[in-house]
Amino acid sequence: MEDSAIIDLYWQRSERAIGETAEKYGRYCRAIAMRFCGSGEDAEECVNDTWLQAWNSMPDERPRRLSAFLGAITRRLAISRWRAETRQKRGGGELPLALEELSECIPADSDPEQHVEQKELAEAIRHFVSALKEDERQVFVARYWYLASMEEIARGTGFSVSKVKTLLFRLRGRLRIYLAEEGLL
Repeated sequence: MEDSAIIDLYWQRSERAIGETAEKYGRYCRAIAMRFCGSGEDAEECVNDTWLQAWNSMPDERPRRLSAFLGAITRRLAISRWRAETRQKRGGGELPLALEELSECIPADSDPEQHVEQKELAEAIRHFVSALKEDERQVFVARYWYLASMEEIARGTGFSVSKVKTLLFRLRGRLRIYLAEEGLL
């Protein structure tokens, strides 16, 4: 079923919208949730919560890309679940590594004034990423949005792990310079 038809089902408040969404985007959303949750049970809960949030938010907005809309909801829910889990037990995984890698590029949110700048920062990062070459953008997004490991990125792009690491190092350096030029560092 086409995305526009699924969105129309949400707007009509038809319960069929959930089933169609799950059929078309269930695997995609589970893959995102698994990056953060690690357990299939937690990922499945995030995906079910995604359908609920989509149901509750759809009357207020009509997303241009349903996959991006659902992916963002799933990602947000999975990160929240991950944070709740790691408060109780500190663990490994790709999220802490990816956040640590970006920590020198992105200022910490340590005071209320920085909270106001978050939208500017997000917009600047979007602009930076959109200006990257396709292969650079693919590697950057795979690592920092989907939290793929270096090995997974290498397999997906055909690059060596060494090339992926070098490319990410250079991209973080360029991001740091770009954010400094924009007055955000």
